Amino acid sequence: MNVNLDQIRAFLAVAHAESFTRAAEALHLTQPTLTVRIRRLEEALGIRLFDRTTRSVVLNRTGAELLPVFERMIDDLASVVEDARDLAEMRRGVVRIAALPSVAAAVLPGVIEQFRQVYPGASFIVQDLVADRVVDRLREGVVEIGISGGDRVPDGLNLVFRMSEAFRAVVPRGHPLAKRESLARDDILQFPLVALTQSTSVRHVVDTWLGGADCPPTIACEATYMMSVAGMVSAGLGIALLPETAREVAAFPDLVSIPLSKPALARDILVLTREGRALSPMCEAFCQHLIGTL
Repeated sequence: MNVNLDQIRAFLAVAHAESFTRAAEALHLTQPTLTVRIRRLEEALGIRLFDRTTRSVVLNRTGAELLPVFERMIDDLASVVEDARDLAEMRRGVVRIAALPSVAAAVLPGVIEQFRQVYPGASFIVQDLVADRVVDRLREGVVEIGISGGDRVPDGLNLVFRMSEAFRAVVPRGHPLAKRESLARDDILQFPLVALTQSTSVRHVVDTWLGGADCPPTIACEATYMMSVAGMVSAGLGIALLPETAREVAAFPDLVSIPLSKPALARDILVLTREGRALSPMCEAFCQHLIGTL
């Protein structure tokens, strides 16, 4: 069966006008061209659609049954075309992002709010995940933009932007280190640590930093999320090393954060996309806005 949109539009025009002459005028076609389109549609379907007389042309029973079907097809197509135009012209669109929890909580809200002032039709789906899961979601195509940590770009992904984020020590206000202006690695090693699990980019960076010391650290507790780590520090279970953007610390008024030095501790934040996959227009615009903001 070879039915095309021109034939369907010709059928609808004749059905509504009940005249080949008026339908041809409405479609800006010659009458012979319109007649050929109707004949080819009937041949493709294997049925007649109109009862023709010398004075009029009206739908037969089969044509009347197909009329609402073809009308719905044209309406659906118009809706699809309008949706496509909205996406292309960025009147609306969904931005799907997987990001480290610290970035999702501290950085993305402000960036998204600024972006939506320019593109109010943009909506966002943000998954806050540990670094490995960010990469997995990006590779699976679940998200278009990934914000992860680490010093290398995972296979199959493109590096769009790289920035550095400093770390700070988090201690209770009554802790012996709480009033220090900065802390060295040897200061940290005097006390037990509350650490993030080894699946996180934070743990990898912290372990590398601590690995340069003469004696290994004492890990008192491990947790998957920074909120849990901050809660454990608040309870007096140890001190923590967290990114300076970690807003979870602010949830506990009894905690203070102190800069690190000798040596300084920082991690790379990577903005990533899938290799060989173009971003949707709205995601491309947001990615550029994100880079300009970071």
